Amino acid sequence: MLRPSRSLRGLQVMAIDAAQPFDFEHRMRKRMSDEGRLKVGIVGFGTFGQFLAKRLVAKGHQVIATSRTPYEEEARSIGVDFFQDVDDFCEEHPEVVLLASSILSTESVLRNLPIQRLKRNTLFVDVLSVKVFPKQLLLRELPPEVDVLCTHPMFGPDSGKGSWAGLNFMYEKVRIGADPKRERRVETFLKFFREEGCNMVEMTCEEHDRQAASTQFITHTVGRVLGTMQLRSTEINTKGFDALLNLVNNTTNDSFELYYGLFLYNQNATDELERLEKAFDTVKKQLFGRLHDIARKQLFPADGSYSANGNGSGREGAAPAALPPPREPLALPAGSEQQYDTRKTIDV
Repeated sequence: MLRPSRSLRGLQVMAIDAAQPFDFEHRMRKRMSDEGRLKVGIVGFGTFGQFLAKRLVAKGHQVIATSRTPYEEEARSIGVDFFQDVDDFCEEHPEVVLLASSILSTESVLRNLPIQRLKRNTLFVDVLSVKVFPKQLLLRELPPEVDVLCTHPMFGPDSGKGSWAGLNFMYEKVRIGADPKRERRVETFLKFFREEGCNMVEMTCEEHDRQAASTQFITHTVGRVLGTMQLRSTEINTKGFDALLNLVNNTTNDSFELYYGLFLYNQNATDELERLEKAFDTVKKQLFGRLHDIARKQLFPADGSYSANGNGSGREGAAPAALPPPREPLALPAGSEQQYDTRKTIDV
């Protein structure tokens, strides 16, 4: 409260009752707090977008979102400002634009984004499960002054439902401007995942897709194959079978659109699918090859020592066992002139 004091030669002096917290230390704390707080705009506010938004808001970041589907209530419930109009979203000038749309729709979503309404040095981040495709897309469609960070949180709402500790987070700094503020912004964004306990893995998008084809895509493929078999829990489940059921649940909960995107937009996926098919054929041939050997033993019981290669006892270097004696020829109808060579045996 201000109160007038005595007037001195016409000069009125005002006094302050209480000291105000405008000290240097307070200002520095506020500045440091503001620098660690990002304004993140999420494009595509589906299940995964909401999943990330909850954690970002909980850590004190300001989050806005836009999506083709109206998610006003869901956004409001977790402290996110939702904009149905993408122009209004861009005019809010988020520091970071996080693309959380589906793989198949990302290209059309990006092309319909009014980028000219954003700040010129905005940081674009994608979180797609494939990486070479969005890397090439962002470099092609975005102006050169825009920063690009490609990432892949190797978890989702199911596997990351509780703690993110120890879960892999892959990233590549594709294009970051040589400006300390822009470098700090990238580090602040990555710091969010680091402080959540993620295992931070920096690698190129090309290397990611090569490795992901034999991990993520094969995992989803096996899970969907088992899901098609309609496996059900039993009263005598083993731990291994429980693990298979968990695999089915974790993969089939994701949309087929996601799985198809993993196949279509990763050039290594076709090779891995062919390897999986060949591996299955190899195992199948081993099973039926062993069954073939069992059938031979039943047909030729006199030997009793046929091995998997059909060369006798199976001992390395052992001499082949003698073949059983030839059978008597079949009786032929009277008048038939057809003859059988009894020296021949029938291979089955």
